[in-house]
Order: sequence, then structure tokens, then C-alpha cells
Amino acid sequence: MGRKIHPKVFRLSTIYSWDSKWFAPRKNFVSYLEEDVKLRDFLKKQLKEASVDAVYIDRTADTINVTIASAKPGFIIGRAGAGAEELKKKIKDKFFRGRRTNININIQEVSKPALSSRIVGQQIAQEIEKRLPFRRSMKMAIEKVMKGGAKGVKITIAGRLNGAEIARSETVSEGSIPLHNLRADVDFARIPARTIYGTIGIKVWIYKGEIFEEEDEKKESASGSVAHQKK
Repeated sequence: MGRKIHPKVFRLSTIYSWDSKWFAPRKNFVSYLEEDVKLRDFLKKQLKEASVDAVYIDRTADTINVTIASAKPGFIIGRAGAGAEELKKKIKDKFFRGRRTNININIQEVSKPALSSRIVGQQIAQEIEKRLPFRRSMKMAIEKVMKGGAKGVKITIAGRLNGAEIARSETVSEGSIPLHNLRADVDFARIPARTIYGTIGIKVWIYKGEIFEEEDEKKESASGSVAHQKK
């Protein structure tokens, strides 16, 4: 049997961090976690056309900071910030009604949407839902990602492709995807495409290179201390 793990979860102790940052006593932990999951699902449905890459949630005692990373921030903000205020009101009414909780919404622009696996997967899903050929969508997405500066990309699509009665999966890849290297920056996403034949699953892996932040910091601090000793 294959033992598979999410690439981000596999690297949480080395190069990645959690999307939610808060501390909760044992009695509130489950409710906070459930709120985070439902809030992310709500935002991804509400902002389906805004190309949302990630939703980060920070909690304090009475404040919740929600940061939305999007390739189309203007779509969320709206004219004179009206869209962001309306979204804030919807979140408060749906999740925090009757509670003294301050909600802050921050919109962050994704500088390179071609290197975001979630945004690439969403674009493929939208094209499949519009009944465009899935192979063409996959090849165009791979070309776009490689032109964006990625070192490798892999796309797998599974389900009743083209309305076939028997489900199957197809994979297209280019470059390298090191799945066992803990320093490898591999962005991964699973996106569903809802068609009249059923749900089609899309998986996207994008390899951006290796991360050596800690080693670079150590080298800089060491060189700084040596220069200080010489003085």
C-alpha cells in the first residue's frame, strides 16, 4: 500500500508554518479549529472568482485577524473598500453573532499567481466546468507555470474525464518534483471540478526550489561576529 502525506504537512517542522496561529485552552480547542475550517470553506466559496491562494487566521483574546492572499485583491476590496466591509459583516453574522469579537480583514496580493498551486488548480477546474478539453488545460497550465519560474510541475486529474463511464486518471509533468527532500519548496493543492458527470479531482504540485533561510542566517551571524572580533 502507498503511504502518502501532504507535502506541506511533511515540511511543517522545517520550512513551512501553520496557516492558523492561536492558543486555546483544551475546552475551546475543538470549537476554534471547527470555526477555522468552516471560515476557510466559506471564504473560498464566496471569493471563488477572486483566485484565493490561502487564508491565514490569527487569534488573540478578543480579536481575529483574517489575511486573504489573492491574485485579484481589487475584486475583494471593491469600490472604496465596500467589498471588504460587506465580507466582514457576513463573517460576523455567520460565525460570531452575539459575541464581542473584533474582526480585521487584510487583503494580500499574490505576486506570482503562476507559482500558486491552488490558483493554477482553480483555473483548470473552471475550464473543465466550461467543458474545455482537459488535456489542453493541463498543458497550457504547465507551460504557464514553467514560464513563471518553477523548477518542476506535476498535474494529476481523475474522474469521469470527458463524460466516460469508467473513471480514470491522467498525469502530466515537467521538470523535477522532489517529494522526499525536506528543504524543497513544493506547493500542493487539491481542487474539485463540479461537472454534470460528477466531481473531477485535480492535484497540482509546483516545485519552486530549495529553501536555506536558517543556514543563510547562521552564516550572516557568523560573518558578523568574525568582523566584530577583527575590529
